[in-house]
Amino acid sequence: SITCSLIALLSLSAPGVVSLVVPQPNINATVAQNILLSVEYSCRGVATIEWKHVSSWGTTKIVEWKSGNYVNISTVYKDRVTTFENGSIQLLNVGMRDAGYYFITVTEEYGTNTYGTIIVNVYEIIYEDLHFVAVLFAFLAAVSAILICFMWLCNKSLHLFQKKTTHKLTASTTEEIELETIEC
Repeated sequence: SITCSLIALLSLSAPGVVSLVVPQPNINATVAQNILLSVEYSCRGVATIEWKHVSSWGTTKIVEWKSGNYVNISTVYKDRVTTFENGSIQLLNVGMRDAGYYFITVTEEYGTNTYGTIIVNVYEIIYEDLHFVAVLFAFLAAVSAILICFMWLCNKSLHLFQKKTTHKLTASTTEEIELETIEC
């Protein structure tokens, strides 16, 4: 956009100007997923990037680094954070406690700061719904098996009833024929 281009031009020409773009300010994730907190900063001098996480459990400093120099990752996030030169970080294996606000501060060596915020929502996969579906499926399978057995028994009973009725009819017809021949 024109605004981003102007900020980028200003940051290249004037010392002390820092720009920061946050392309995705809201992120939805599920537990155990990896997420990228994507940003893009520009400044004329050397910048220091700092990420903090703020949630109902408190504020935690995640990482701080100077472009091209050191990276200082908090012990809580030691094996879960990857940093990128553009200021972005990747969080591995997110949990419910990772939901909240992520604040980035980019500070240029001349003291100019710029800030950005990303909101992360983490959702749990609810297996109770799958359990309900499995129980419902088992129940319906059992009911259908019982109905099939009942239909089979009804069919067998009907055939037996038909055989007995046919046998009785044949016997009574034979008696009538015998009676008729005797009367003549």
